[in-house]
Amino acid sequence: MLQEDNVIDKVTADRGPHYEPFGWHHWPEHPWFAYQFRRGLGETQEGGGSVSECFRTAARIVPGDEESWHREWLAVANGNFQRAVEEDARGHVRTAMNGFLRAVDYYRQAEFFLAPHDPRRLATFTKMEQASHRFLAHLRPPGEVLEIPYEGGAVLYAYFVRAPSGAGRRPCLISMGGLDSIKDEMWFMQAHGALQRGISVLMIDGPGQGGTLRRQNITNRPDYEVPIGRCIDYLLTRQDVDPSRIAVCGSSLGGYYAARAGAREPRLAACISHGAIWSIHDFWKNADETHGLATHIKWVFGVPTMKDAVERFRAFSLDGVLQDMRCPYLILHGGHDVLGMSQATKTYDYAKAHGVNATLRFVTPEETGAEHCQHDNPTIGQELLADWLADVFGIDQRALAPLVV
Repeated sequence: MLQEDNVIDKVTADRGPHYEPFGWHHWPEHPWFAYQFRRGLGETQEGGGSVSECFRTAARIVPGDEESWHREWLAVANGNFQRAVEEDARGHVRTAMNGFLRAVDYYRQAEFFLAPHDPRRLATFTKMEQASHRFLAHLRPPGEVLEIPYEGGAVLYAYFVRAPSGAGRRPCLISMGGLDSIKDEMWFMQAHGALQRGISVLMIDGPGQGGTLRRQNITNRPDYEVPIGRCIDYLLTRQDVDPSRIAVCGSSLGGYYAARAGAREPRLAACISHGAIWSIHDFWKNADETHGLATHIKWVFGVPTMKDAVERFRAFSLDGVLQDMRCPYLILHGGHDVLGMSQATKTYDYAKAHGVNATLRFVTPEETGAEHCQHDNPTIGQELLADWLADVFGIDQRALAPLVV
């Protein structure tokens, strides 16, 4: 297994497109482009695109050129969205749903490298949400587009999808991303697998994420039990949610957010770090303005420079916090994660030393899914985290009706 941290910037000896232990490496001389392409390519198997469209789009992108990245992903997103609208009007619901879901992920790609305040960023993000809304409306039962009350009149943008299996109150997973993943991407990373196992999902844009950041300029915070608590407050108003079986899962930096909430929010019955973060400062203390995500980091953390960001990182640590967790805790981490593996082992070792009911699962290159958050094979990531959660919640999957989506 990979022992180094932050190897994503390393250029491999093989400069052509090839397979690595962390998955398909399309542009070795532009590893951040390659990472994002690998992410989108993996999500095709959860409906977030087609393999042929992804490779055709990649063939039209100028490696390292962020404008061409935006232009080509936007073109394929618009094409899928328009076709989905036309097929929807014809009553071809399944085809429309497929097209809207592909458009969601392509718009996410198109938005990714735009500057925070480039007007195209919010416009592209809004198109992505429109595609999500059209997809969710066709689910049975339909997904709900929400604005959860937060603080000072602000809201957390969210989607609720009720598990179609079983009547009455169902368990629910609060599903969120991290530094750059958003509620609309959670279908491909967490939510689909939970729904297949009879668990409803609340996909959220928390502080520093998605629409909550883009529309309200609400940056992130270390005490993530506060926004998660607001989400629980909302869920407890619903007659179709079991208040004793509410869990939280966060991917990547969301692995810290989830663990912090799991330790400080007693109403949570289970917690998953889909990619663990023990201490952001330990992890990124040497990050500077040349970091591949420097612009995004400064935006999310609400600071003008990376020097300021490094200081801000100090507050984001599980030291002195994680021992308070009383619910079962899963750490699911790539066994060849290009961002590193030490954070997972540090988190797990501390949890076990302090009596937390913790499980650590590394996904190996032989299984595939060894990349950060299983971006190279998100299906196996969803299988592992959702099966663990179903077992914790006592769900007999053999008694569930299959989820068609």
